[in-house]
Formats: sequence, structure tokens, C-alpha cells
Amino acid sequence: MTDAGRSGQAFLRARSEGRGALVGYLTLGYPDVPTSYRAMAAICGDADAPGVDLVEIGLPYSDPILDGPVIQRSGTQALQRGVRTRDVFGAVEAVAATGTPAVCMTYWNLVDRYGVDAFARDLANAGGCGLITPDLTPDEAGAWLAASDAYGLDRIFLVAPSSTDDRIVSTTRACRGWVYATAVMGVTGTRAQTSDLAPELVRRVRALAPDTLVGVGLGISTGAQAREVTSYADAAIVGSALIKELIAAEDAGRPGDLSGLRRVVADLADGVRGGR
Repeated sequence: MTDAGRSGQAFLRARSEGRGALVGYLTLGYPDVPTSYRAMAAICGDADAPGVDLVEIGLPYSDPILDGPVIQRSGTQALQRGVRTRDVFGAVEAVAATGTPAVCMTYWNLVDRYGVDAFARDLANAGGCGLITPDLTPDEAGAWLAASDAYGLDRIFLVAPSSTDDRIVSTTRACRGWVYATAVMGVTGTRAQTSDLAPELVRRVRALAPDTLVGVGLGISTGAQAREVTSYADAAIVGSALIKELIAAEDAGRPGDLSGLRRVVADLADGVRGGR
């Protein structure tokens, strides 16, 4: 893969500053749709406090196969509170207004039901960069490959420690933007230590597809962990640690309080700035 796409440009900008990139995941519609828009804009930071380099907007799904308990809780409650697939385009617009690029992470059934071409069209019109598709493999992605080409969208597929060399090669060739390397075998969630499988997986990707940008996710929760990951990968991807702060605020009766979220992002942003 040689095309960094629009989302990969965020990684390259960070590299030009001598650091790794930070990708932040938040669930669309949690704790409610308007607050989720505010939270996504807040993690982008401002002139006084750097934030994430790329926002990953998670679409809630009724049967998530990769999500851990924190993201599952946020997604389930978002669905119960009436979030709809079309709400993602408002989230993309809210992030784009900050000048920070955004991608969506979604299980494929949601896009298929909306209409692949229509979803790609509306995502592009809202200012989105592309999709991360955890349950869609390149060999089953014909409709998405065509639609993403038609609308200039990035397509980010996943590789795992269990991926064969052939699968890594075929997956990275199909990507535009970057490839998502899952650092652990299992579901998402914060962990006390980063996976020791991640450096080897990134090494394999770099050996087999040298031009590929690599983001590492699953398990990162602190600035120190983000610093460790960006010492060998292009980006650290953080989700559960951010959503935990929104859950804590809601449980404390302050669902609109984003102060805890901002503190965690500040720690992570400081971490990647010490990562090279």
C-alpha cells in the first residue's frame, strides 16, 4: 500500500513532527447523540491543549464481535436511547469542523442495510475520510472497494497476530490510508500492559508491506502505553479508556461533563509526543 489517503496523512503529519499519531475512538450516541458530538469535538483538542490526530467514530451495533464490555455498554445504551445510523454524518461534520480528520468504525451489516453507495456518498459529503471494517475482509469487499474508489474514501482493514503472511500482504494491498493491527487476540478493553504480540505483528507488516502505515489498537489506556506503542508503530488507537470517562461522568450524575475525558486525552497526547 502506497496511498496514505486522507486519514493516513494525519499519521504522516505526526511523523514529520518526530512523533507518533494518536487515534481516539468514541461511540456515536453515547451518552446521547448531542453529547457524543461534543465529546468527539473535545478530544480534537485546541490551541492550548493538543488532542487526537484522528477521530474514530464507532457505530453502535446490536451484536458486536470485537467490542469489550466498556464499548458494548456504551453501544447498547446508545441504541436504547434511539441513535440511528444516519446520526454518524452529523458526528463527522462536528469533527470536521475542528479541522481534525475522522473515520468511522462499523460492522458491515449497518452499511449494507443503509446501501453501500449511499453510505459512501453521504460519508464523503459530510467530510469523512473512510471506514474501518472489522468484520469485512478484502476478498468479500467488492461493493465497498468500488464505492470507496468512487467517492475517494479510505478503507482500513484489520490484521491480527494470527494473520498469515499471505493474508497480511493481501490485506495491506487492499487498504487505502493505513492498516489496523489488533495487538491482542480478543476483544477491546483497557489493559495494565500492552501486548507483547504487537511489536512482532508490526515488524511482520513492515517486512511484507514496507510502505504501509500501521495503527495499533486494543488495550492502550495511558500515555506511557501510547508512548511505547508509537516507538514502533505509526499510531496508537485508544477507545475504552476514553469511553470509561464518559461512563464515570454519567454514573456520577454528570453526563455532560467532559473534564475527565479531556484529562485522559491530554495524558495520551503527551505520551505520543514523547514516543519517538
